[in-house]
Amino acid sequence: MSTPAFFETFPRIAMRDPLADTLGAATDGVLEYGYLDAVKSAGHSCPTVAGAWLMTAKALARLYGDDLPRRGEIRVDVRERQDEGVAGVVGAVAGLVTGAAGDGGFKGLAGRFARRGLLAYGVAIDGDLRFTRTDTGRSVETRYHPESVAPPPNLRALLQAALDPGADAHARREFADAWQDRVRRIAERAHDPALVSVAG
Repeated sequence: MSTPAFFETFPRIAMRDPLADTLGAATDGVLEYGYLDAVKSAGHSCPTVAGAWLMTAKALARLYGDDLPRRGEIRVDVRERQDEGVAGVVGAVAGLVTGAAGDGGFKGLAGRFARRGLLAYGVAIDGDLRFTRTDTGRSVETRYHPESVAPPPNLRALLQAALDPGADAHARREFADAWQDRVRRIAERAHDPALVSVAG
């Protein structure tokens, strides 16, 4: 599988998952995620997936410091409704990493390890996402400003050309390259608080 090299420049996220440890899925329950995992889950790479990834990475770093975040022990609240805008994509990326899930999530074993009910949409918060540790109750909120990384001025025209039924490989590639170039520029600013801010 061939993917853009800049995917590897996004921060990686290591988690400790007590359920994975209990079931022998990973030594000490340690799981590591990269941006490519989010791309595979979403089926595409875009400013929304990139922003959700960076919000999750920054929130977990703030909540846990030098300790490994504990997957399945983090609640995620999304300000937008699930059917509004790109909220579903954002929640899915955050849920992939944290284990947080809605009504269809894992119910647990003997009263432990439940992920069901840890992901909610349409919550009245100031940020785009709120992450809460279930062990301490501490929360942080993140906000993403994709407008701070402007798309190429000709992106709409490139998109229209690429979606034309008669589009050739060159037209499709030209759009795809321009699209991913914006995501690359977002990755370059991964640590810029003007792009992703964390409060709490």
